[in-house]
Amino acid sequence: MKQHRKFLYSMAVLLAVCWLIPIYLIGISALSPRDAATAWPKGLLPSSLSLDTLQFFINYTGVWKAVGNSVVVALLTMLFAVVLGAPAGYALARFDFHGQNVYRILIVMTRAFPLAILALPLVTRFISVGLYDTQLGVALVHTALALPFSILVSSSLFMGIPRELEEAAWTLGCTKFEAFMKIVMPLALPGMAATMIFSFVISWNEVFTASVLTLNNRTLTAFLFASLEESPLHFRYAGGFFLILPSLIFIFVVRKYLFSMWGISNR
Repeated sequence: MKQHRKFLYSMAVLLAVCWLIPIYLIGISALSPRDAATAWPKGLLPSSLSLDTLQFFINYTGVWKAVGNSVVVALLTMLFAVVLGAPAGYALARFDFHGQNVYRILIVMTRAFPLAILALPLVTRFISVGLYDTQLGVALVHTALALPFSILVSSSLFMGIPRELEEAAWTLGCTKFEAFMKIVMPLALPGMAATMIFSFVISWNEVFTASVLTLNNRTLTAFLFASLEESPLHFRYAGGFFLILPSLIFIFVVRKYLFSMWGISNR
């Protein structure tokens, strides 16, 4: 048992290191002078810290507009994924119907469908309905990417909440909707935080859809992708730092909900 636990801890540390090393290298490169980006060999510790690289990136034309577009699109995606995913997950958890397991598989299979095949139909349809080059249009596609995860996680959460709690609320005068909002949702909120994090991160980091469906209102990832060939190396490091930082801050803000979901005290 102890060896099994040591193995799990070792694998957890190894995975954490594999994830943290790239973040650390991008961070120190973004906080180093511009000349340090092309210096060789590179050390694990920066020789000097400077905001010169970040200032160059911040003052670059179009960056703040792209950052604002990314924030709006990510927040809309997070909202749509929760608003649409929670009722669908509740229906899967509370109602039995023919083909329920097949329906679950079909939800997962939507993530396996190549998005590139839909690029041309999406562009033509969005142009015809006026959603091309808009924040809402990109958010709708990002919602479609995050919705399978939202539905399946919500379904698992609601299955773990006893049905008797809702029935007790009904006997006390609550409608089904009131019982859902006052009883079920507060209990499922810690788990819904994981859905919100995933939806935010997948929208913030997605580049293909944002590049295809936008021209003047590009998100930060699409903006960086469009300027990748002509941008200097230190600009790319600063852009990568800007892509990582909001996700880390967002996870830090909602960490108490994740700790509650895992049964960990956060004091």
